[in-house]
Amino acid sequence: MPLTDVTVRTAKPKSKPYKLSDGGGLFLLVQPSGGKWWRYKYRFTGKEKLLALGGYPDVSLADVRERHSQARKALAAGNDPGEVKKEAKRLAVIKADNNFEAIAREWHEQHRHEWVAHYAGDVLNRLETHMFTKIGNRPIADINAIEILSVLRIIEKSGALDMAQRMMQTCGQVFRYAITTGRADRNPVADLRGALKTPVRKHHAHLKADELPEFLQKLAIYDGNLQTKLALKLLMLTFVRTTELRGAEWGEINFDAAEWRIPASRMKMKDPHIVPLSTQAIAALRDLQKISGNRQHVFPNEKRPITFISENTMLYAIYRMGYHSRTTGHGFRATASTLLNEQGFAPDVIERQLAHCERNKVRAAYNHAQHLPERGKMMQWWADYLDVQISRKPEQNAMLQGKSYGKKRD
Repeated sequence: MPLTDVTVRTAKPKSKPYKLSDGGGLFLLVQPSGGKWWRYKYRFTGKEKLLALGGYPDVSLADVRERHSQARKALAAGNDPGEVKKEAKRLAVIKADNNFEAIAREWHEQHRHEWVAHYAGDVLNRLETHMFTKIGNRPIADINAIEILSVLRIIEKSGALDMAQRMMQTCGQVFRYAITTGRADRNPVADLRGALKTPVRKHHAHLKADELPEFLQKLAIYDGNLQTKLALKLLMLTFVRTTELRGAEWGEINFDAAEWRIPASRMKMKDPHIVPLSTQAIAALRDLQKISGNRQHVFPNEKRPITFISENTMLYAIYRMGYHSRTTGHGFRATASTLLNEQGFAPDVIERQLAHCERNKVRAAYNHAQHLPERGKMMQWWADYLDVQISRKPEQNAMLQGKSYGKKRD
């Protein structure tokens, strides 16, 4: 006679284990200790076997009958229910080990050597902040497009449209890696094309020629931190990227050769870069030596001496000078590029000094010193040009632009 819920619930332990049959080989084993365990007895290839189906009350009578039914179907299909259970358990373990976070971290580690340190840190930080907290523990093979989109929508609703796009691209790369390494069958991110709002691309705010005199005059009398003031001055004199300036180390500076050699590991495109130093840049570095010459970094962080100043240090100084939304540290590059092109310097020389990407990697490996003499002359001209602007009024600069400093270069 089949078991009932009451029979199972009220079964009392005895001095020896005993069985309560439900039919079809399914029974409840009641132990002297009071434990109640579901078992399925069957024969496979002529051998008697026993399959554990869980314990009561965690597995109810209705639940165990469903498990019993699935085991019998497997047996009827010619499969050993015990082996089917082992395989299911093995796959569950694989899924647990191959969750999104584990695969994403593995992907990050695989590609970290291709990126500069700060970018690699940013990529991992974005994943930790936005993705791991939401779907990090989900088996990557089970994640669908809707799950990913729900996370991206949170970022999108905060107004960070560019970040949402970046996270979608990063997730797509993680899934492609999972497919390549046999942990996923498809990339659900491909289904999200066009699902997010497209951010409006804006150029970095930057100073125009007639705005330079006033800015330089304000910088000259800036009463904030002297190290920050000199950082802004060097940023204008060298027009490197802010990350390259912030991480500058004294070991990279050659005062005798008047050169700053930035190693490939700190450059955006991982190519070494040479910055010819004007006399004004050398003077600024000499002033900085008095502040941080005994440290590794030219611009050490006051609170964390082993690191360098944050990306906001110079930006907040620019805000304090009254230039919020009018220019940024990166904007100095656009200002220099525009004016140097207008003055007739060769575009190749300007682009090389800006360390813009050389798509041919073989060629790029030899390009860090390209046009160096011309670049040295251009950088000195630029420093002299900035010196003149300090004493000019904006209207004078507009009239004189292209005259005293407008001699065209071949």
